[in-house]
Amino acid sequence: MLPPAEVRRDLVLVGGGHTHALALRMLAMRPVEGLRITLISPSSHTPYSGMLPGLVAGHYSFEETHIDLARLCQWAGVRFLAAEVTALDPESRRLSLAGRPDVHYDVLSLDIGSQPELDSVPGARAHAVPVKPVSGLWQRWQQLHERVAQEHVSGRRVAVVGGGAGSVELALAMAHRLRGEQAAIELWCGAPEILQNYNRRARRAAMTALQQHAVEVQLAARVEQVEPERLVLADGRDAPYDELFWCTGAAAAGWVAASGLPVDEAGFLAVRDTLQSPADERVFGAGDIATQVNHPRPKAGVYAVRQGPVLAHNLRAFLLGKPLREHRPQRRFLSLVSLGGRAATADKGPFSATGPWVWRWKDRIDRKFMARFEALPDSMPLRYWGRLPDVGVSSQPPCGGCGAKVGANALADVLAELGVEFPGHCGGEGAGEDAAPIPASGRIVQSLDLLRELVADPWLMGRIAANHALSDLYACGARPVSALAAVTLPFAAGVIQRRDLKQLLAGALREFAAAGCVLTGGHSMQGRELSIGFAVNGVAMAPDGRLLGKRGLRPGDLLLLTRPLGTGALFAAHMQLAADGRHVAAAIDRMLVSSGPAAALALAHGASACTDITGFGLLGHLLEMLGPELGASLRLAHLPLLEGALAAVDRGIVSTMHESNAEAAAVLQQGSPVNDARLQMLFDPQTSGGLLIGVAPGTASRLCDELRRGGYPEAVIIGEVTAPGVGGRVAVS
Repeated sequence: MLPPAEVRRDLVLVGGGHTHALALRMLAMRPVEGLRITLISPSSHTPYSGMLPGLVAGHYSFEETHIDLARLCQWAGVRFLAAEVTALDPESRRLSLAGRPDVHYDVLSLDIGSQPELDSVPGARAHAVPVKPVSGLWQRWQQLHERVAQEHVSGRRVAVVGGGAGSVELALAMAHRLRGEQAAIELWCGAPEILQNYNRRARRAAMTALQQHAVEVQLAARVEQVEPERLVLADGRDAPYDELFWCTGAAAAGWVAASGLPVDEAGFLAVRDTLQSPADERVFGAGDIATQVNHPRPKAGVYAVRQGPVLAHNLRAFLLGKPLREHRPQRRFLSLVSLGGRAATADKGPFSATGPWVWRWKDRIDRKFMARFEALPDSMPLRYWGRLPDVGVSSQPPCGGCGAKVGANALADVLAELGVEFPGHCGGEGAGEDAAPIPASGRIVQSLDLLRELVADPWLMGRIAANHALSDLYACGARPVSALAAVTLPFAAGVIQRRDLKQLLAGALREFAAAGCVLTGGHSMQGRELSIGFAVNGVAMAPDGRLLGKRGLRPGDLLLLTRPLGTGALFAAHMQLAADGRHVAAAIDRMLVSSGPAAALALAHGASACTDITGFGLLGHLLEMLGPELGASLRLAHLPLLEGALAAVDRGIVSTMHESNAEAAAVLQQGSPVNDARLQMLFDPQTSGGLLIGVAPGTASRLCDELRRGGYPEAVIIGEVTAPGVGGRVAVS
């Protein structure tokens, strides 16, 4: 028997720019054995800059103009971390992330783009909307468009500060979308002319379009200071505005220069023609964040796209010890500038052309690029869990039993490190021992829950698993006091397993610390796939020692659900590349909401029974509460659902446990035709789901209102308990 594949090295890609998106796709098609790839980006979707003006103008939808990084990574077998990098330490090969543990790498690539230069003008950062990150621009633009369209406010002044192609396209796109509305668009340009690096015919075409769209262009009008609703110009003039968008010269993220790696005079990472840092061959850079020192070029998306194949080749070659390729960027490139409507102007050297046909040309180019990430190959690439030829992996099959344990000191060492960050909640002296005392007195409630890998981000997986385990305690009205971990780590080099163990337990400790629960130790093993779970202990929340139970419902009680359903179908769709990354991210956010406050409110309002909705689905857990004596009626239209879950069920995508859960459908009674997809949601297995609470009719509405105010906005009454003698049947309508 061949040994299972092992992860030996970590390649970390920071940023979801054009170069990384292309390189990731190429690396996935030809995996490097023994390599694990991680992509870190602040959000699940990254915009394609060439189509941004069309998005603002209303020519394209959000989905048409954004690459779904979560979906791309799921297809490629790449870990996706939705996080923001705040620092880089090349010496220790460590990245600091906002609000979560550091990430270590063996090879690193940066493609985080650039950002508008805000700090040279006092007040700009405080009062202007920068065009990057695009997520912030898109949100503010949607709000502005909605206000103007609905309120019909007259005289609203929208100022755009810039003068290059990006600001011209943005001003024209806004003007096109707001045509017919009482809004004035103004373009403030500090230079004597717009599009300074373009030829005369292209500038003339852009100026004509600006005039036709009634955009007022102010030339040689350098903004010296920004105040609330007022621009202060260098010549002493003031200019009022209602909305201000900033699209000036590019600036680099400050942490790049702070890393100590060589940068250019503007703070962008300096790279050789192999796209490597001259000071550290393990660090690559591409796109706007990097400057090729031998061939400096303007910050433009076309260069990033051309770097993609070279970056993919060089990352693979570096990892395999093969020769790298040099990148030679072209001196001139074709620039296609959108002119608001479905027209554009083309510029390359002395050549220029303008008209609707140029826009159609641009549209074909842009759609062809985006099709690479929408129409992914049907066969999913192998995960990067193989062996590099030069690491000397033994051919002996891995041992079972206690021979499969992770290295002797790994768990204890990780808990000791995390104890600095989570004092009082991470064991203490003797942490990591095989047995530990429970720091509680009185009647103790205990539960155990284990999960296989649901998300590729180990820190998030640790948080989800901790919440999932704690929900059993909350469902019976118990306050958590201690936990023991049970972790199986995939076969990998020791340093890789240690990295993963720290991420998993750091995520779990974030939730345990918030709950006042101590992680006293645990057990770690090696296996073919990741699993993580916790044995948790708790004591009654109520001062009188009262606990909640599954049984105790009374006829007439109302049934209240605290959180939406749909994780089973949604994550099944994610596995099949049929889910939107935004919906997956929103589902994870809901899974990380603790049920502790909800349980406390249920106790305070005299709830008769309570359970958490997990693997058996809503109907399965409801039947446990009803027993053989009681029945219930449910209103399917009232069921709160995660966005994207119903669409998945409509397409026939359900969890593998759905079928066995659906066997309970025999107890259902339908008085009238119902929506079948909503009916199927009764069988959807939940991970870290909400609470189902039974409560007397007189207090149900008050409890529901307090839950909504207390962090459970989707809390809703979904039905009621019926009289004895119904035989456990559930009426749905």
